[in-house]
Amino acid sequence: MTVSVLESKKWSGKFFTGDWVAASNKQDVLEPATGKVLSEVGIASADDVYSACQRANEAQKEWLKVPPRDKAALFHKAAAFIQENFDELALYVARETGGIIPKGQHEVKEAMLILQLAANMTLEPNGLTLPSVPERMSYAKRKPIGVIGVISPFNFPLILSIRSIAPALATGNAVVTKPDPQTPVTGGFLLALALEAAGLPKGLFQVLPGAVEAGEALCAAPEIGMVAFTGSTAAGRKVGEACGRNLKKVSLELGGKSSLIILEDADLDVAASNIAWGAYFHQGQICMASGRILVQESIADTLTAKIVEKAKHLPVGDPVSGQVALGPLINQRQLEKVHAIVQDSVAAGAKLEAGGTHEGPFYAPTVLSNVKPGMRSFDEEIFGPVVNIVTFKSDDEAVAMANNTQYGLAGAVISNDLSRAQGIGAQLHVGLLHINDQTVNDECINPFGGCGASGNGSAVCGPADWDLYTHWQWVTVKQAATPYPF
Repeated sequence: MTVSVLESKKWSGKFFTGDWVAASNKQDVLEPATGKVLSEVGIASADDVYSACQRANEAQKEWLKVPPRDKAALFHKAAAFIQENFDELALYVARETGGIIPKGQHEVKEAMLILQLAANMTLEPNGLTLPSVPERMSYAKRKPIGVIGVISPFNFPLILSIRSIAPALATGNAVVTKPDPQTPVTGGFLLALALEAAGLPKGLFQVLPGAVEAGEALCAAPEIGMVAFTGSTAAGRKVGEACGRNLKKVSLELGGKSSLIILEDADLDVAASNIAWGAYFHQGQICMASGRILVQESIADTLTAKIVEKAKHLPVGDPVSGQVALGPLINQRQLEKVHAIVQDSVAAGAKLEAGGTHEGPFYAPTVLSNVKPGMRSFDEEIFGPVVNIVTFKSDDEAVAMANNTQYGLAGAVISNDLSRAQGIGAQLHVGLLHINDQTVNDECINPFGGCGASGNGSAVCGPADWDLYTHWQWVTVKQAATPYPF
C-alpha cells in the first residue's frame, strides 16, 4: 500500500488515538528554513492525555494475547510501508526539522532498521530458569511494564521517538507519545501512518503533540508505568522529579558537552574533517555534538587554520535545495541563544576565527579559539554550529579539561598512537567513547546513554531495551503444596 503522506495529511487539525481525532486546539507547524506553514496539527490538553492513557491501558491487555509471530509480521509490514514511501518521508523529515536531505534519509533508514529489530525482539527468549530446591521449578521472566509514555525532541524526532516506541511495543507495552510540537509529524504521525497501515490494534499506539501540561499529564497518569524522555537537561530534571513523585520508572537521555581530543601525532586533515562533522552536522543540534575541541598546543594554530577554511566554505541555506551542508536553526529562540553564547565568549576573551553571523535562521559555521573554562562556550551546551578550540599541553591536562563539565554523554580521541588514545579515553567520564572518530555516533544496536547531567544512568537501544521496557517476575512451581514447620 503506497500512500502520499504529503498529500493525505491525515493529521491535519488532529491527533492520533488509533483513529485520527479532531482536536479542540490546533497549531501550525512551520518549516524552519522558509517560515512557511507545513501543516496544522491538533494540540492535546492534559485531559486528552489522561483519556489516551486509559485507552492504551485497555489496548495493552489485548496486545498480550497476540502471538509473537503475528507481532513480528506487523513490525515488518510497518518497515515495508516506510521503505515504499522512503523518498517522500525523507523529504518531509528534512523540511520539518530543517535538516539536509541526507539527514532525512538517515532518519528514515534508521526507522526501518529499528522496526526490523523490534520484530526480532518479539521472537527472542524473555526469561531464564533459576537453580532451586528439588521438586520445585524456579524461573524468571520479563513482563511488560504496561503503558509507556514517550516524550521526544525536535532535532532527530523520527529516530528519537521510534527508538523507544518500537521496542516498548515489541516487549508487550502500549505507548502514548508526546512529540515536540515543532516536529509532530516526523516525531509521531509518520510512524502512526506506518503502524496503522500495518494493522496495529487501535489504541495501542497514540500520538498527542502538546505543551508542558500534556507532558505533565503523561508523567502523572496512573496508567503510565514508565516515561522515556529525550531532551534538554533542564526539562529532564522536571520529568525526573514528576516521575519520582509518582513512583514511575524513568529513562532520561539528556544534553551534553562532549569533548573531541586531538593529539599532536594526528593526521590534521583527517582531524579537521572529523571536527567539522562532529560540530556542524545538523547545525550542531545534536546532544553528542563535538562541543569542545581539545587540541594539543603544538598543533593548535595549524589545525585551527584548517577548520577555519572548512567553516568558510561550507554552504548554508535551505536544506531541501540539496546544495548546502548546513540548514537553519530550529527557531528564533535557539538562534538568539547561540549568538548570545558566541558574543559573550568573545567578550570574555575568546577569538572569533570564522562565522559568528547569521542571515535569518541560518547561522554561519563558527570557530572560536582561545576558549577557556568559565566562558559560556566552554561550559554550556550550545546546540548550534560552533567549534570551540581549547588547547592543552599534557595528556593529564586533556583529561582534566574533558572531565571539567557537569555532562557525561560522549567523548572521543584522535591519535596515531592507539594505546595512548585508549589510555586517555579510559579516563573520560562518558557513556559513549570513540577512539579515532568524532563524537556523533549511534548505530541503534548499541546501548546509548550518558552519566552526570546527560542522563540518569539508563541507556536505550540494543541490549538495554529488554531491561528498560520490562520488569522481572520471579515464578516458582511445585507439583503439589508441601507442609512447613509452623
